[in-house]
Amino acid sequence: MANLEVTHEGPAKSGSLEIVTFSTLFPNVGAPNHGVFVANRLRHLLSNENVSARVVAPVPWFPFRSSIFGNYGLMARVPYAENYRGLSVRHPRFPVLPKFGMSIAPTLLFAACLPVLRQMQRERDFELIDAHYFYPDGVAAVMLGRALRKPVVITARGTDINLIPRYRLPREQIKWATKNANGLVAVSRALKDALVTLGVEPGRIEVLRNGVDLEMFCPVDHELARARLNLSGPTLLSVGQLIERKANHLTIEALRLLPEFTFVLVGDGPEKARLQSLAQKNGVEDRVRFLGVISHEKLAPIYSAADALVLASSREGWPNVLLEAMACGTPVVASDIWGNPEVVTTPEAGCLTDNRTPEGIANSVRRLFAALPKRSATRQYAKRYSWQDTSDGQLRLFERVVQSHRVSETQA
Repeated sequence: MANLEVTHEGPAKSGSLEIVTFSTLFPNVGAPNHGVFVANRLRHLLSNENVSARVVAPVPWFPFRSSIFGNYGLMARVPYAENYRGLSVRHPRFPVLPKFGMSIAPTLLFAACLPVLRQMQRERDFELIDAHYFYPDGVAAVMLGRALRKPVVITARGTDINLIPRYRLPREQIKWATKNANGLVAVSRALKDALVTLGVEPGRIEVLRNGVDLEMFCPVDHELARARLNLSGPTLLSVGQLIERKANHLTIEALRLLPEFTFVLVGDGPEKARLQSLAQKNGVEDRVRFLGVISHEKLAPIYSAADALVLASSREGWPNVLLEAMACGTPVVASDIWGNPEVVTTPEAGCLTDNRTPEGIANSVRRLFAALPKRSATRQYAKRYSWQDTSDGQLRLFERVVQSHRVSETQA
């Protein structure tokens, strides 16, 4: 089971603000890395004695628990309720309908979760819904807030704003949610700008970036970490789901131009077979290693063993892997898109590439390695991004929203 290091179960802390964090993106016993960025932000928020939280993390309904059904079978095996190191997490089921499901997903999510939140109210009332990911989660959260007369704050995280609004019906529902939510958060300025293009007043959006856990992600002796993985020569790293938009295929193709480099991939996903085949096709399979899924708390030695992390994504909100690598002393090569330029701002952090091609990635890797920063300098850069400022900003926003809601309820 993943370690969230949270110890807030049972009655709320005396005098604290009671929230419900609502998102389909949250770790569970079967998928401990799923939505770990949401859990991390909540974990650090809860270090403040002025807030208590419970979690509602819906999962798709599926009738069969067998592993032969892949992720659907995995979701079917998730318990309806679990305790993540003292944090109460409930997993109501919601139906997912092929073809038509995307347009009605918020309504299905709302209908499945309303009885659960009503029950939670009866057990111990809460004051605010803290929703993550705009679609369908944020839209459903606003519907829940209206039904329960609770204020809602929605956090935009990436594809929910830089991809999904391209579809007409989801875009209209997202715009409705922005108008009816009590607070809006973006994890990067780029996502704030995207919300503004949807018609949101800039002053309504708080930019609260993700931070990095500087204790979990700290340098391990570079040579010792490399020896444990049996690495030799310069090593590039990718950490995350093996999906198309992460563009690991570009880095594999770039290896033809980087004959001395090894590429290590941590994670799993639908692109794995294609990436393995691509490595064979390009004659670099002996320099591409797939380590599979590694739990969050065991990643520091992997980051420390690499010489650079490569993130060639086509879309990102605020990619945590960049700061995690830097906190372990490993600089990065990242595509010059969305939130990445807000994370990589100095040579100590690494470099950006504005040419998302194998040639562009190879050139950027060469440029980084021509003046590779000291690992201690990269670690020092990451220290700028602790969680404290973000947690303080969250709490101020939540308290302001709750107070405003109390006043409006009194006047109603």
